[in-house]
Amino acid sequence: MLAGCNAKEGSDKKSSPSQVAVKVNKEEISVHQVNDLLARSSGNANFSPEQAAKVRSSVVERLIDQELLLEQAKNSKLDRNPAVMQMIDFARREILARAYGEQVMGNVLQPTETQINKFYDDNPELFSKRRIYNLQEIGIQVAPERFDEVRARVEGANGNLQQVMAWFSEQKIPVAVNAGIKPAEQIPLAILKNLAQMKIEEGKGGVALARTPMGAALVIVTAARDEPVDRATAKPVIQRILLNQARGESLGAEIKRLRGMASINYGEGFAAPSAEQPPAAEQAPATQPDAAPEDSIHSILEKGAVKLK
Repeated sequence: MLAGCNAKEGSDKKSSPSQVAVKVNKEEISVHQVNDLLARSSGNANFSPEQAAKVRSSVVERLIDQELLLEQAKNSKLDRNPAVMQMIDFARREILARAYGEQVMGNVLQPTETQINKFYDDNPELFSKRRIYNLQEIGIQVAPERFDEVRARVEGANGNLQQVMAWFSEQKIPVAVNAGIKPAEQIPLAILKNLAQMKIEEGKGGVALARTPMGAALVIVTAARDEPVDRATAKPVIQRILLNQARGESLGAEIKRLRGMASINYGEGFAAPSAEQPPAAEQAPATQPDAAPEDSIHSILEKGAVKLK
């Protein structure tokens, strides 16, 4: 809705007839607005001429509905409502901050061949020694301070899953169990590095435990098969991973620079984060790159940009 509002409020001139897609009461929806929403809605999708016409028609109808609702909002003076004005101001701040973040990240150079080759060599579990795993995953909701206790219990069970599950039940620790087949890139690196070092034979699996935001994750591997990815096939995946990392680092550095130059005074009841807890901007930039390393690999492979054989 903001995009539609801004497009009209930013100009006092009416569109020429050739630029008008549809007129709703006294307001015009321009071809530019249609094309802009169409591009943002469909992304890089490839449509046949018939499909493209249907999508375009759907976008026009969405803009008509939006215009009708916008007119009623103005008639009801909602644009003067303090809560709505605050939401508009927040959206404006978010859009401008994101635009500057994108500008900063847009200056990052593409990774070099040396960087790509190093990433490939440093992560054999994702490429040269990639595996497909049959596994059981147990998500454990437990306080961080109890992680060592959980680890001791798992190690003491010597692979006896029933014993571990019984202990979780006794301790009233919530767990969620899933089973399936997963390629290496769908497994968190903290766990994958442990699994990759295991010698998994038929009938003899492996167990790995790692911290998670919810507490811990216990993975039991029942079988695995090798499906390596060669260097040439991995190259476009690694390029995207390294580019995303560089973009995130570039934005983080700029935020750190701006914080160093700014005068930041906390009001009563608010305080700067402790040394153990870095500012939110350093934990997760306001404008994130496309994805984290593991997610980048998975999304590219899943979308078929890279064929794994």
